[in-house]
Amino acid sequence: MPQSPPMRRRGYIAVEGPIGVGKTSLAQALARELGARLMLEDADNNPFLPRFYQDPDKYAFPAQLYFLLTRHNQQRELKQQDLFTQATVADYLFAKDKIFAAMNLAPDELKLYDNVYKLLDAQMAKPHLVVYVRATIEVLAERLRKRNRDFERHISFDYLERVSSAYRDFFFYYDEAPLLVVDTTEIDFVANPEDLGQLIREIDRAGPGTQYFVPRKS
Repeated sequence: MPQSPPMRRRGYIAVEGPIGVGKTSLAQALARELGARLMLEDADNNPFLPRFYQDPDKYAFPAQLYFLLTRHNQQRELKQQDLFTQATVADYLFAKDKIFAAMNLAPDELKLYDNVYKLLDAQMAKPHLVVYVRATIEVLAERLRKRNRDFERHISFDYLERVSSAYRDFFFYYDEAPLLVVDTTEIDFVANPEDLGQLIREIDRAGPGTQYFVPRKS
């Protein structure tokens, strides 16, 4: 009798990390290799995002609310699916919305945001594993340059540093699901099958709590 696939492959995996780290490409690769459903964040269609990068003080709140509500509408479908029949891989974690809210909103805006977030978060399915991918600021900037999106050209080194630091702080205290922290500075999961294979083996072995994975360069 064939053995069942590891539980991680049959559950809900969320891939998360700072802008430019390659979480969407990794989520796509994982979904393909694991035969999983793929859930992608609809970030490019946020009408406030390009304006936010040009005028953060004015557009942070509508941009954040748009993200929060669209992520909620998308992820509430997870609670109605059998996550152990077929795995689901998402390129974002719903809880990460708080990272950018804390960074970008004024105190009165953040208070209002928090009230809305708490109502919506109570309805969300929690991942069976979070894969937090990170890289140096120099690597993030280079990856952003290569994907060449118009509105991302305004992103400064300083902003990338703030985002990266906020992610480190958030995941240092994160305990809502098992966490696998992966350094992607010197590897490429999309271009190198060996790198992706290493990560899938780590996913299969991942246990409770927080674990760290620094892949060997191919």
